[in-house]
Amino acid sequence: MMYERIQGNDMYDAATDVPFSDSVTFHNVLLANPKTASATGVTYSVPILPSSITGLDSSNYALPVSFQFSGGIQQALGAKSVLSVSYVGTQNRHQNYYNNVNLVPYGDLPSLQAGTSSTPYNQLVTYPGFTDIKQAENEANGHYNSLQVDLHANVRNDLTLQFGYTLSRSIDPTTGGGNDFDLDNGTNPYQGWLYDLGPSIFDRTNVGFLNFVYDIPLLRNSPSRGLKTGLGGWQLSAIITAESGAPLNLGVSSQNVSSIVPDSSNRPNVSGSISYPHTVDEWFNPSAFSAPAAGKWGTLGHDALRGPGRDNWDMSLFKNFKFSERFNFSFRADFFNLWNHTQFMGNVQQGGISTSLGAGNFGAITQAYDPRVIQLGLKLTF
Repeated sequence: MMYERIQGNDMYDAATDVPFSDSVTFHNVLLANPKTASATGVTYSVPILPSSITGLDSSNYALPVSFQFSGGIQQALGAKSVLSVSYVGTQNRHQNYYNNVNLVPYGDLPSLQAGTSSTPYNQLVTYPGFTDIKQAENEANGHYNSLQVDLHANVRNDLTLQFGYTLSRSIDPTTGGGNDFDLDNGTNPYQGWLYDLGPSIFDRTNVGFLNFVYDIPLLRNSPSRGLKTGLGGWQLSAIITAESGAPLNLGVSSQNVSSIVPDSSNRPNVSGSISYPHTVDEWFNPSAFSAPAAGKWGTLGHDALRGPGRDNWDMSLFKNFKFSERFNFSFRADFFNLWNHTQFMGNVQQGGISTSLGAGNFGAITQAYDPRVIQLGLKLTF
């Protein structure tokens, strides 16, 4: 059980509240009268603008806590291999987010957004004279559960391998912005953190890997010193990884009403069944989504779609040439993405797929990871 200390931006944000946050900036003015434009002589008026406040909800600010737990078994498979099977999980409580409490009645949002409201926005909010009143609250929850399998084996004296597999699920309300995912703004203040609850940005349902180190026995024990030194003693190693797709978060074009209706954070409606053609032009079916009505939030769940999975082979070939007791020459060749397999990119952090509804390439693959890279190295030690 680990508690997080409350410090930093939780309190510092209040330092910029009114009256410190109220400022008006004019450019190219006279020093004698900062309200007068130097080029035209026009005197500007200084309006009184609605201000915003950022604070914390002291009545809902329990210490964030993370419960971490695990259990597993190990079984020897013969004399040189060990199989481990474990359950690993966490439960996170009282996680932090910002929520705007200065709201207009929900039913007034459509007319405000459409520009047909007869009443100005700031006269409809709970606290007139202010725009945002954001409060940091420690209320959100998250969890992670996983089955982890690991096999270490010395197959032969010259071959060592390890296999690992994780089946997992991670859920939290992180929206993917804020201060490195801390103190994020809730995207729907009428619903709170639950609207942003979904798969974590690092959630991968399946992750597997296999690595091995193989001391190639060919000519390793040759009686010929020349053959043994020149052709024997090579070592081959590889890391093979595979993982299922990362979460994708779709957005729509700006529907901003003050700061209540988010811009790209707002998600589209699901208006049909979601399919995955898995092509470059259509990773997912774009016709399954539509823009929400004015003043409404989309029905698509947070991070509800999945991007491309990934499988990758990295391999190294190594040879140590020993000329004498003092002189040693080493050669290695590293192959990254050995088979030059196209690996499409697509996740919340890195992008890789067009996820903005209304874009001409909505749903299309836009990036890929590096193709095959070969790196050669020589080293002399003496």
